Amino acid sequence: MSAKEPGSTMSLFFEEEEQENLSERDQINSLIERGAIFVCNTSGGKDSGAMYLLLKEMIPPNQLIAVHAILPGVEWDGVLDHIKATIGDTPLITCQANKTLLEMVESRGMFPSPVYRQCTSDLKRGPIEKAIRQTGHKLIVNCMGMRAQESSGRSKLKTLTLNEANSKNGREWYNWLPIHDWKVEDVFAKIKAAGQQPHWAYAQGSSRLSCCFCIMSNKQDLIIAAKHNPVMYAKYVALEKSTGQVMLMPSKKHGRLSLEQVTGVMAT
Repeated sequence: MSAKEPGSTMSLFFEEEEQENLSERDQINSLIERGAIFVCNTSGGKDSGAMYLLLKEMIPPNQLIAVHAILPGVEWDGVLDHIKATIGDTPLITCQANKTLLEMVESRGMFPSPVYRQCTSDLKRGPIEKAIRQTGHKLIVNCMGMRAQESSGRSKLKTLTLNEANSKNGREWYNWLPIHDWKVEDVFAKIKAAGQQPHWAYAQGSSRLSCCFCIMSNKQDLIIAAKHNPVMYAKYVALEKSTGQVMLMPSKKHGRLSLEQVTGVMAT
């Protein structure tokens, strides 16, 4: 059975039994041969940086683009410049929601939570998917850098899936997690082997990037972010006080703590 032509809304996988007989690499190779556009979601962080380097080795240059959702007022300094420096001539699409994270918190009177992560859906995924749709491409592989090691939830994710919600109007869209089985050591090794450096925040001891103050950050990440971004930190602390809410979920051991209590850093 031959593959469908680009622009068809028919699934690459045809019948379920045929899908099961194809390896993920076979499926990706078929999509490459069909002329799919591979979109590398990049936050400027280590995982998306390593994923880009892998995609660059696999995907023809004219079928690879990068996309970044700008997060005004809450990103680490230099994120966009870092992305541009590390992807070279690969086309980069930037997008931005019509609201910021701090505006979202202020209007809702509460911070996002691990269960209701509006920051991800409204500020990243939504604008990115809209930007991809606006390119007009009809055969799309949306590549994301989630890894199984990061959480039990992410460990259960399927690595290649048809995105039915976006497979409309003659569009065929797949979501792919190319480095899902990589360990953090593999990520840094890939960046080093390419002669690149991760964003400067990692050298300061941070384990993650994107938003400086993330609801998923650990204590050390928050301390480092507070010390390097005092003005931004003060805005988060002020929002906690004005909303009567705290950014982090209560813990069984310590209960409900403010950012200043968690980090030991007083806002100025």
